[in-house]
Formats: sequence, structure tokens, C-alpha cells
Amino acid sequence: MKKTLLAVQLATVLIAGGACHRGSAEASPPNTASVTGTKDGAPFATPPVLSGTPDIAALVAKVKPAVVSITTTHQIKARGRTATGQGGAVDPFGEFFGRGDEPRNGGGDRVRKQQALGSGFLVDNAGHVVTNAHVVEDADSVKVRLADDREFAAKVKGRDERLDLAVLELQGAKDLPQASLGSSEGLRVGEYVVAIGNPFGLGATVTMGIVSAKSRSIGAGPYDDFIQTDASINPGNSGGPLFNLNGQVVGINTAINPNGQGIGFAIPSDALKDVLQQLLTKGRVARGRLGVVIQPVDETMAKALGMDRSRGALVADVEPGGPADRAGVKSGDLIIGVDGTEVPHSQDLPRLIARHAPGSQVSVKVRRETATRDIGVTLEALKEEGARAQMSDSEGRTPDFGLDLEDAPGGGALVRRSAGNDDGSDALRPGDVIVEANHAPVRAASEAAVVLKKADASKPVLLKVKREGRMLFIAISKA
Repeated sequence: MKKTLLAVQLATVLIAGGACHRGSAEASPPNTASVTGTKDGAPFATPPVLSGTPDIAALVAKVKPAVVSITTTHQIKARGRTATGQGGAVDPFGEFFGRGDEPRNGGGDRVRKQQALGSGFLVDNAGHVVTNAHVVEDADSVKVRLADDREFAAKVKGRDERLDLAVLELQGAKDLPQASLGSSEGLRVGEYVVAIGNPFGLGATVTMGIVSAKSRSIGAGPYDDFIQTDASINPGNSGGPLFNLNGQVVGINTAINPNGQGIGFAIPSDALKDVLQQLLTKGRVARGRLGVVIQPVDETMAKALGMDRSRGALVADVEPGGPADRAGVKSGDLIIGVDGTEVPHSQDLPRLIARHAPGSQVSVKVRRETATRDIGVTLEALKEEGARAQMSDSEGRTPDFGLDLEDAPGGGALVRRSAGNDDGSDALRPGDVIVEANHAPVRAASEAAVVLKKADASKPVLLKVKREGRMLFIAISKA
């Protein structure tokens, strides 16, 4: 997951960050409800929702000592040339941006030092700092400045690029404050939160807002589960914590949306709790894997599966010989729970599985056609997956579905033409190979055509399709 340091420049989704804390603030969370109505024809009201203004100053005084500012340096080798601009003119910004007389490396190359800024927070008094992994990416040196202006060299103790988290270890530090971790699961949308960080190198900057949303997916990776907040965060805030009004870290500020205002994202503190000990002791995170390819379930797919609403993760394919295959999970199963925790959406499954260590056994609840069962699966270590099989071309026409099919080499029905959705989503594409139709095997185009022609017009047909070597399910309806 390659990310751009927000301390350096902005991207479509930018990396940013937040704050730190120690102890508990004296302010308590606001009341939860307010009711208005009438009594004897006259209006009346219960006490207001907010009984008083939160004492943010007291909160900041408690937590600020555990906030740190981070500066990283890494060297960039570049072709040697003078500090000139176009046409040989002297570059007036060469000295300011380090484009002038940098030290030369051997022949004509020069070595330029580039700095990046970030934030973090102390999680113990032994000098361990939590920040974002992208803050220290490719760093040759790391310096950490405390709120009391003490400065320490730091080394990277552990990194987890999948969650974009890192732990630093301060050299020669002692008698340090520390922040406490709260529960991000317990956060409520609308709850006040406070960020403290190092935007643009200003250091110890306090901003306040609310939790705008939870469980946001922004396309950053398989474990997207961000807290959205309108607390102002900017480049240089990366890795800083987000506090609740009890002075507990509930998020690690990580990304912003540059196309809007007040749209920032933080990694939930519960995700940090899952991996912190491994980062401290091993320097990396070992995660379990199930060995399945999954896809989302929309309303059309849910109807095709005989469900009243969309939920769970649909197993499009099972890795032969993998953990799920050995346990009896099959393609077409709908995973709706893991160890008693519901799987509301497909993107929730990777996070739930990744919380378990390799070798551990989990109970996976699956819905197979109309029956529900629990399957025990022993997980393996997560690894990169990706072998793609070759698929080549080798008659069936289904005008009601807008398809032209032909026999596929090796079996199945090859889609030659498809009048699917204009945007290509949830639709068959030319080159797809249909291998099942409504759970019945398809060995030739004629078999697929028979199932499709006999299909009930009031219910979508569930197809299992091979696309570029991977299996997925698609639900289609008659035109």
C-alpha cells in the first residue's frame, strides 16, 4: 500500500495525522438524549442534551505531554548540476529547496537530503512511540521532539504497512509521559474528539471536531475501517492520535480528502491494540488467512441467493488445499459470521480473520443455499496470493439476457457478447466463462442457454463465472 507523505505533498486521498494524551480529562461525555413535547397544550422541554461546555483546555493539559513531533530524513541521489533554472538562469529557490550545492556522491551525482514531518504519541514510559508507517518509510534517520522540547533520536521498532502503523523506540529516553488507549468500538457518531499534532511543522497544534462517521472505506487497503472526523488535520499530522473527551486515544489520524473540508480519517485504536504487542516484540505482524476469494453481496445478489437483505461475504473461489478448502468451505457459500461476530459486509471479513494468529482455529458461519452451518477452520499465515490461469477462446444465444455464448475450451460457456450494465459493474463481460448457473454445473454453451431460457423472470439467475483466472458470482435478470 503505497502512500504519499502528507508532510511532503497531497494526493487524491492524503496521509495526515493527529495527537496524543496522558491520563483522563476532567470533562465527561455529554448527555445522550433530549425530548420536547407539549403539556396541557403548552410547550415544555427536558434538560438540554449538552449540560455544559466541554473543558477542552483541561483535556489538552492532561494529554499534550504525550504528543510528539517527528522529523525524518532520507537521502535522494540525483544527477549533478548547478542551481540553475530553465535556459541557464540562476534558480532563485535553489538554496531554499536544497537544489543548490548539495554534497556530491562520487562522480557527477549529488546526494540531496529530504525531510518529512509527522506526529505520534507515547504508549509507555519506556520510550515507544506510535505513528504511521508512511511517516518513517525509507527514513535514514528519525528524530522525535517531545512537548517539553526534549529531542531524541529514534529507531523503527516495527512496521505494519497493511494498517499503516509503526512503533518507534526513543534512544536514551526515561521518565516519559504516556497516552492511554480507549475503545474505538465504543465511539458514537456525533461524539466530540480532539486532535493534537504537528501540521506543517508548527507542533502541538490542537483542533476539535466530532466523529462524522465510522467504518469508512477509502480504498487504502483490505483492512479499511476508518473513523471519519471533521477535526482539522493537515500534512504533518500523520500518526498523531485522536482523543475522546475522557483523554483516551481512540484513533490515529492518517488521511484527508483534499477535495473537501473537514473530511479526515483515523485508524481505530482497537486496530492498533490488535497488533501493538507484535510490533513491540517481533517488529512485524503475523496474520491468519482463510484462503478464499470473496465478493460483495448487493440487493440483486441477495435476492438471487434467497435472502431478504444484503449481508455477508460471498465465497467466489476457494484456494485448493487451503485452510477453507480443508475445512469444507465451498464456492458459493455465504460467510455471515466469524467466532460469533456478524459479517455485515464483505470488507469486514478480512479484518475479522486478520485479528487471529496463524495456527488458530476460528468458527466460520456460512449460509449454503438455504441451510446455515458453523465450520471450524485452522488458519494459515497470510501471504501474497495471485496465480492467474490462462484462458483462451475455443453456440448459444440467450436473447432474453442479451448474451451470445460459445463453448469454452476445458468446459463452460464463453461470453462473446454481453448487453450488461453500461458501467460494467455487476455484469457479464466478453471473455467471462460461465461454469455454473443456479448452482448447476455448466460444461458447454448449450447447457447455460437451457438454464437461462428456463429461468423465472421474477428472480435473478445466479452465475458462477471465471474472469481472468479468478472465480466470482454474478446475478443477472431477463431484459
